[in-house]
Order: sequence, then structure tokens, then C-alpha cells
Amino acid sequence: MRILVFSDTHRAVLRLEKEISRYPDIRHIFFLGDIVSDAEDVRCNFPDKIFHIVSGNCDFSASYPTFGTETIENIRIFYCHGHRLNVKYGLEKIKEAAREQNCTLALFGHTHCSLEAYDDGLYIVNPGSLCSSRDGRRPSYAIIDLTPQGICTKTVFI
Repeated sequence: MRILVFSDTHRAVLRLEKEISRYPDIRHIFFLGDIVSDAEDVRCNFPDKIFHIVSGNCDFSASYPTFGTETIENIRIFYCHGHRLNVKYGLEKIKEAAREQNCTLALFGHTHCSLEAYDDGLYIVNPGSLCSSRDGRRPSYAIIDLTPQGICTKTVFI
């Protein structure tokens, strides 16, 4: 099973819709906050897809939780925006939170910097930002394959 992961779109709705359209067979889309209304705006155009959405630090009046867990293909996923776990200052808190939830995959945004990491059984992915990167790279998102053989992560730069 393949999933898409987006974060920090900040009103890049057309770009979000375009990238989702490239993957008609992908059912699960994780949206990691900032700006959740972007995901809401495109969700109606993809009724066959399941959106997993959390609020970010710019989602002031959103009613979405700040983190969630999901199990897909027997892989437990922790996902959040990351601002409440201080991800700009290190990964220790997100790793701890994911492990407390017995997850093997942790997804987060907030930094606008893409990241693919592995730490003692835990895959950690930040898709970067679909609107603006802060690490000198192009805008990005992530594709993750969840298979019985393991997890394969890939950052897609646009």
C-alpha cells in the first residue's frame, strides 16, 4: 500500500490538487497541518481517498486534533504537525511520542524541511513543504510504501 504525505501547504491548493491527481491509485493521504482548509478544499474532488488530517500551529480555529494514529497494512503510524513536540529543536520528543503509541512510522511537518530518517525500528518522515522549503530545496511531499517486507520512504521534489 502506498500513501501520500503533505504538510505546510499554506494556500497552495492548486499544487496540492495537482500532486494528488498524479496518483489515482493511492487511497490514503496524510495532511500534517498548516493550512487544513487546503486539504478540506481538495478533499471533495477526491471522494475515493481517505484523508488523515491534523492541525498545525497556523490552524487557529480548526477542530482537528494535533496528532493521530492509524494502522495501515499492519503498520502503525503516528502523525502530527510537530510544533507541540518541538521538532525544530530535535526529534527526541516525536520519537518518544511515536514509541509510546507503539508506532513504527512517525510523520511530522512544521519545519518546512524534508527528512527521511530511521532510528532503532522507527521510520521518521517530514515531507517538507508544498509551498516553500526552508532548507534550500524545492517544495516537496512524501510517498511511502507500506509492504510486508518493510517501509520505503521517498521525498518528491517539485
